[in-house]
Amino acid sequence: MKFKHYIFSSLLLAFTACSDDTPGSPEPEPEQPGTSVEKLVTINAGRTYQTIAGFGASDCWTPSYVGKYWTGSRDKITELLFSSEIQAGSPKGIGLSMWRVNLGGGSAGQGDASGITDKSRRAESYLTDNLELDWTRCEGQRYFLNRAKELGCESIVLFSNTPPVQYTYNGKGFSNRGSVSNLKTEHYTDFAAYMTDVAEHYITEGYPVTHISPVNEPQYNWDGGQEGSGWTNDEVAALARELDQALTERNLTTDILLGESGDWEYLYKTKDDANRSNVLSAFFTPGASSYVGNLSHVKNLICGHSYWTDGTWDGMRSVRRQVAQAAQKYNIDVWQSEWSMLGDNYSNTEFIGYDNATEMDIAFYMSKVIHNDLTVAGVSSWSYWTSMDVARWGHKNRFLLISLVPGGGIDDNNANIEQEGTFQPTATLWVLGNYSRFIRPGYQRINMTLTESLNFFGSAWIAPQKDKIVAVFTNMSNKNVRLSETHEGWSNEATSITTYTTTSNKNLTETTISGGESVILEAESVTTVVYNLK
Repeated sequence: MKFKHYIFSSLLLAFTACSDDTPGSPEPEPEQPGTSVEKLVTINAGRTYQTIAGFGASDCWTPSYVGKYWTGSRDKITELLFSSEIQAGSPKGIGLSMWRVNLGGGSAGQGDASGITDKSRRAESYLTDNLELDWTRCEGQRYFLNRAKELGCESIVLFSNTPPVQYTYNGKGFSNRGSVSNLKTEHYTDFAAYMTDVAEHYITEGYPVTHISPVNEPQYNWDGGQEGSGWTNDEVAALARELDQALTERNLTTDILLGESGDWEYLYKTKDDANRSNVLSAFFTPGASSYVGNLSHVKNLICGHSYWTDGTWDGMRSVRRQVAQAAQKYNIDVWQSEWSMLGDNYSNTEFIGYDNATEMDIAFYMSKVIHNDLTVAGVSSWSYWTSMDVARWGHKNRFLLISLVPGGGIDDNNANIEQEGTFQPTATLWVLGNYSRFIRPGYQRINMTLTESLNFFGSAWIAPQKDKIVAVFTNMSNKNVRLSETHEGWSNEATSITTYTTTSNKNLTETTISGGESVILEAESVTTVVYNLK
């Protein structure tokens, strides 16, 4: 069916002007003359695309300390990440549906001898020096895992930056072997068994461990600073075969998530090192030495990271079109599993620069990346990198959703991270929430037609039961946008419309749109529009 919202000049158009701490839905204020522009938008539920698996973030690195030592703050922090509850017109959190859990290599137990200077970048392991499993370890991570499950997170992804230090050539969590793996040849089976042990333990405890990602950014050598190792495609494939066998022997349904490429280009072309790039071809071409497409626990799925290919609007769209084309060639689903504002190649005509950027400027840029990953690359899952961290060196919210200030103050090596201090949700948290809280697992992208630009864009999604449509719009202009909407293929017109707006001073603020009124997108905002069809 096709519906049209007509705009009458005499209609009183409205938008919310309440502060974040005002309970309930505020009375709309009249729009001021000359402060808005009209945008034509068509949402067609009859044209569908990918189905969402989840939106997530990871527990690298500081949650290990926050979960263990910040006992007065950790409940609220986990609510911000995982709660889907809306209280007095404001979401309590962003409802992450996926949580990426680091299977650390054990460098934390080595202390300064680990060779990793930054205390917070060392990670615990369940494996003891006697090669036994100690499930009382990783206390901070276990706290976040438990809260994720308790608050309804639907998918746990276990990922590894390095094998346990007991299995590496140098006995460390970082590598000095250059482009090849730090995992000793005789320990491939042991490492696969260890990852399977952890998955089985948590599945038995009732946790939804859906995937194991055995390597991370194998294109880099990881020779210091944090845990990591380089891997060739053949080495990754060899480990995947061992892991597949271990999962099969335990009768686990957990799948293997491969890729975790350092940037998107490594997935679809030869770049830098031929043995560590062109990953889609390497893993999914029958007959290739690194072919793994025939493994029971390797589905038609790959993941990559959105770093380094996001410097301009046109550039990021070009790269993501090539990701989509390569994925279609191999019939592969794609996840985006890590992004933060890591790069230094951002166009000075599209980004104000780190020194002058506000939190909202950084959050807007994240929304550009999310949007293009979803609508151009066609990813079915999107995850942020570090869910929380200490904002050192003036980095603001480039690398975090929640900003931490330890009780002993901020220092370069996070020496005070065990001392509970203060925390602050940032604009990146709330803008991610415009997507994660409302586009739930099982939602399918539907067609949206509008005049898109780097300052105005949107996407639309339909619930599995076809009873709800969600649209997310980013309006970076300094004018309100009044939507003139055409709805095609909808089962019926919306019985109610609710918006959730994030600006520099609003955090997913809820507003109810009265019957017959148009949706107003505030200037410099990210807005989620929820259309209830029943």
